[in-house]
Amino acid sequence: MGSELEKPKEGKYIYGIIRHSEPINYGPIGMGKRGDLVYGINYNGITAIVSNSPIIIYEARRVNMITHEKILEEIMKQFTVLPVRFSTISEHSDDAGVLRIIEKDYKKFDDMLTKMDGKKELGLKVLANEAAIFESIIEKYDEIRTLRAKLIHLPVDKTHYQRMKIGEMVAEAVKKETEKYKNAILDALNPLAVDSKINDNYGEMMILNAAFLIENSSETAFDKAVIELDEIYGRYMTFKYVGTLPPYNFVNLVINTKGV
Repeated sequence: MGSELEKPKEGKYIYGIIRHSEPINYGPIGMGKRGDLVYGINYNGITAIVSNSPIIIYEARRVNMITHEKILEEIMKQFTVLPVRFSTISEHSDDAGVLRIIEKDYKKFDDMLTKMDGKKELGLKVLANEAAIFESIIEKYDEIRTLRAKLIHLPVDKTHYQRMKIGEMVAEAVKKETEKYKNAILDALNPLAVDSKINDNYGEMMILNAAFLIENSSETAFDKAVIELDEIYGRYMTFKYVGTLPPYNFVNLVINTKGV
């Protein structure tokens, strides 16, 4: 009896919002390990993709994030999707609570779906090849090259200050060069995108961490531009190009499930 009282209540986990009028289901692929059916709840041509779920806060662990992401990717094979924030759960065990959410936020969902229709998000991370960039700086910057050549055969303990100065000069040159590379990449790609977002870099050698919102019809041209950039700059950096992604960087959809 005690364990029954402690068992979480049941609700509906909401993955995303699509424009669709017919019944739809994606099979038993829901969050958690229960194999809950992922299916659609429709109101007036707008559908929320949901599954049954205990009303809990899912930890942002890799296994949970991947499940959430894979379900969105499955939806995106057929539809423009508004991704809902991870671990959004309606506190109603029946479909009625989700229907009320769609009805209440109908205009917002409708406007956002219209805005995102026919578009997709692509991700690009660019990582510097430290050795190659260092070599290019030695070739390009006369002062650094000359000072380095003077010190290379001198004792380390007697040239400490000069070596520190070279280190500072190289760090400044790397910053300058990587900023140039970043701007050149953005200048090539931004005209092909509807919108772009520059996210924070992580790690010292990341040059760019960006998301691009593009028209589906522009994907081939965008792919070609990334390939050409890789051909031009591939000696100095590695391009990690990912797509198609749920448009998290361009859709900020937070659903209030309280009191609905």
